[in-house]
Amino acid sequence: MKDLFIALLGKPDGIILFQLLEATQYTIYLSLIAFLGGGLLAALITLVRIAPNTWGKRISVSYIWLFQSTPLLMMLFLAGLGVPRLFDIDVNPWTAAIISLVIYASAYLSDVWRGAVESVPVGQWEGARAIGLGFLKTLRLVILPQAFRIALAPTVGFMVQIIKGTSLAYIIGFHDLMAIGKRWANAPVEGSEPFIIFPLMALIYFALCYPLTLYSRHLERSFGANTNKVAPAAV
Repeated sequence: MKDLFIALLGKPDGIILFQLLEATQYTIYLSLIAFLGGGLLAALITLVRIAPNTWGKRISVSYIWLFQSTPLLMMLFLAGLGVPRLFDIDVNPWTAAIISLVIYASAYLSDVWRGAVESVPVGQWEGARAIGLGFLKTLRLVILPQAFRIALAPTVGFMVQIIKGTSLAYIIGFHDLMAIGKRWANAPVEGSEPFIIFPLMALIYFALCYPLTLYSRHLERSFGANTNKVAPAAV
């Protein structure tokens, strides 16, 4: 494949474009892992937060407040550089990036999903209790099917934020699109000037994010969801 790019575009243009596209796959992998891992953790946090338990609510709110208030860049520094040096351990850039982005995604997704659950009319809870359903059965059979439709569009839209967030992982040595692009932009090679490389990177990020944005808007129109109701709120 590399030879094909070189044959079509020549050197160094073919090599640059090939390496940028090759590095993009790691951006995609990291985004998917962060989204899935953050989603699982967010589901647990959401469940704890809406459960009728005061201490559970306090812990979940504290978690959300802490990690929504901490910049992603700082979390990457701590996971990839700070904690490993403090405890004299070796942490792979993949591991540090995944931990940071999973925590980042879970803090915001849990708030989105909590908002979706709370947007379901209180009468739905009361009606379910009136027919003898417990908390978990009410949540599974009555509330979640309605909350799912409300939360789907902003959840898909948040995937865009995760993709853009991966661009910060290069600071801890993660070799993704941003890392390879910056390396080429700093290289003393004709044809790899920053005014060429950065627009190319921007186009690749745009190609990743724009379809998700369109799909999120389509879901909003399809389900009639009001994203203002489920946007991450201050805690």
